[in-house]
Amino acid sequence: MRPASARALLFALLLAFAAPFAAAGEATPTEQDPVAASRAVHLSEQLRCLVCQNQTIAESNAELAVDLRRQVREQIAAGRSDTEIIDFMTARYGDFVLYKPPLRVTTVLLWAGPGLLLLAGFVVLFRILRSRRQIADEAPLSAAERERAARLLAGETTKDKK
Repeated sequence: MRPASARALLFALLLAFAAPFAAAGEATPTEQDPVAASRAVHLSEQLRCLVCQNQTIAESNAELAVDLRRQVREQIAAGRSDTEIIDFMTARYGDFVLYKPPLRVTTVLLWAGPGLLLLAGFVVLFRILRSRRQIADEAPLSAAERERAARLLAGETTKDKK
């Protein structure tokens, strides 16, 4: 073996064994890291499953929710903050991805929608009850009207006297 190739082999072995120790200060979180796992769960509870829409990505088993959880874990491993991860998700999927979207012009309907529907329901109920009361308050039939109604119900076809 030549001395130059022996030195190259020794250098390569030295790099292979020393590399993990040199980068120890730049350790990335793994699945074993409880802090990173806690952050991933916390962030997953703040993001809506775009398929299920009434579940967070932490609760959902949809394929997209699994992919979003994986993206959250990858971004945590990349060293991004919670705010940066949320900003990335909203930039990619819009405010709808947030389980509690902020109050903006574009999300007013999400926030005010349930109240507006409840108000519309009360208006409809009020109108129905008012119309029923008006029908009940109408004057009862006179004796002649009752007699005519009875004849019509009995099937008589005689004409009214005027």
